[in-house]
Amino acid sequence: MLTNVLPTGTGLVGNAFLEQLLSIKQSICYNIIYVARSRAALISKDYSPLNLGSSWKSALENADEKPLELNALVGYLQKSPQKVILVDNTSSSDIADFYPNFVGAGISIATPNKKAFSSDLKLWNGLFSDEEGHGLVYHEATVGAGLPIIGTLRDMIKTNDKVEKIEGIFSGTLSYIFNEFSTIAPNSVKFSEVVKVAKSLGYTEPDPRDDLNGMDVARKVTILARIAGFEVQSPSSFPVQSLIPDELTSVNSVDEFMSRLPDYDEQLTLLKDAAARENKVLRFVGKVDFPNNVVSVGIEKYDFSHPFASLKGSDNVISIKTSRYSQPLIVQGAGAGASVTAAGVLGDVIKIAERL
Repeated sequence: MLTNVLPTGTGLVGNAFLEQLLSIKQSICYNIIYVARSRAALISKDYSPLNLGSSWKSALENADEKPLELNALVGYLQKSPQKVILVDNTSSSDIADFYPNFVGAGISIATPNKKAFSSDLKLWNGLFSDEEGHGLVYHEATVGAGLPIIGTLRDMIKTNDKVEKIEGIFSGTLSYIFNEFSTIAPNSVKFSEVVKVAKSLGYTEPDPRDDLNGMDVARKVTILARIAGFEVQSPSSFPVQSLIPDELTSVNSVDEFMSRLPDYDEQLTLLKDAAARENKVLRFVGKVDFPNNVVSVGIEKYDFSHPFASLKGSDNVISIKTSRYSQPLIVQGAGAGASVTAAGVLGDVIKIAERL
């Protein structure tokens, strides 16, 4: 069986995805007919497989072709003699907003791009259709990278299980920060010190405020809430606690933000100390609570006996409580990183190919 695959985006995840795709041996033959980055593309005009070997990176860097405009890309894919899977390894809003056009044209999508699934609810509703001829959409890696979260949750819903509560630590960055910060050790570090270390280790975005504002977690919670049945309008339509002090929201430079952050350590230190007196730790979590009709993101306190309290490093952990799983199902492991994210995307490509 032949399936044409079109990877777009060759950053860290895109690179890892292509390396993994080129290395697997399956009964399904994956022909790569189009590879694109922001300013260059390799395009098979006759839909024969591109000759991608170990030198594909330099070939793409030296390519004369520009990426096809999105409407033109749909037209190109519709003429493919084999079924087509578009692999979007970018974080582009423009491509995400165009997903319904691809799907409506019979083109399937595998992606870690959260934008289409956590933005406007109308876009979400236009992506998943049982209409004949529509493409399939898989996005396991949008939450927890390669962890089996979305597929597991969808299986629960499809088998008529009833979700009661989803709760989790969805950010590897904030997992690391709170695992290091929320301890009861004497002379423990300040919040700003942990953020500084996390930035130096590459755990945060280049601008740590992109992690500290809580919106990455809010996007992931939005996706899970929608799968579970909440019609969440957007990641900004429910309470999201930002860890950025109000006084620093208008600071322009990253350097100034980092230099001033220590001035605001006291509030979180008081919160940590109060939790310690209760023999608890702080964690930054997202929640979907059906009985209380609540979706939220923010700091919570947990007993040391709780699975979230024992988390180490930058791991993610997700708890799903349903009518069948009265004792919550716990999924834990690496929830970030190019290799595991790419593996999640590749797993989706294989699932789509098997269905096609």
